[in-house]
Amino acid sequence: MTPENPVAHKSGFVAVAGRPNVGKSTLVNRIVRAELSIVTPKAQTTRNRITAIHTLPDAQLVLQDTPGIHEARTPLNRSLVAAAEKTIEESDLVLFLTLPVPAIHGDDRRIIDLVSASRKACILAINKVDTLERSLVLPVIDIYSKAHAFEEIFPVSALTGEGMAELEAALVRLLPSGPSLFPEDEVSDLPTRFFVAELIREQITTMTGEEIPYKTGVMVESFKERNGHVLIHADIHTEKDSQKKILVGKQGQMIKKIGIASREKIEAFLDLKVRLELFVKVTPNWTRNERMLKEFGY
Repeated sequence: MTPENPVAHKSGFVAVAGRPNVGKSTLVNRIVRAELSIVTPKAQTTRNRITAIHTLPDAQLVLQDTPGIHEARTPLNRSLVAAAEKTIEESDLVLFLTLPVPAIHGDDRRIIDLVSASRKACILAINKVDTLERSLVLPVIDIYSKAHAFEEIFPVSALTGEGMAELEAALVRLLPSGPSLFPEDEVSDLPTRFFVAELIREQITTMTGEEIPYKTGVMVESFKERNGHVLIHADIHTEKDSQKKILVGKQGQMIKKIGIASREKIEAFLDLKVRLELFVKVTPNWTRNERMLKEFGY
């Protein structure tokens, strides 16, 4: 519902930027109070720009969780970094997330350069401050404050919620005035199939090791709702027969575990009963094939 006085209302796009594994997805999920982004201990699990809409009485934050910015060597990784850079360029405000370490990481310097070139207002959030003494955070704040003219700097813990209310209030303050950009009951502009595929990929990432999560793509081939339940058919693409064997597991045990855990997550997300059918396919070199990357949505 659009406020009567749109001038007093704030709205805009916030690019959430940072290198891999600094907690961007956890932070976005914390702000919108929903699990929209994959959260795992493994780096580089976010592959797409995930739009998360947080509507307040006087503002609407449209958070865009981006893939981690890093030195990219493969076509897949280059496409992920390009998506993150484009998000910064198109945003109204940048939320730059880093970790409380005593030196600026090379990828963080790259992000600072991108923000400087974009001339966007930028808030710095130093995440995971619950993991060390508060006195050790002050030198980190000093180092970053000398590296760029951030609008504000906040020590936070996306995991525990420490400092998050203050950070959210600052984001709202810096948004441009304007009416809501999306209906107030929407939490994302992405289709349901996207989130279903992400929930399946999250379980693959959690349950498998080595290179499997990074060589795996999920495509939801069919999504049919019938009589209060949903039938979903999804293909899991990997690059080698050896990777397929790991995903299927001995006597099909691994794919069964992935299927059960994915179904539970999807049912909670959709609030519907789900029948999930998973099939593992070998698609050689898909992470290095530009055409296939586009088909997979990257």
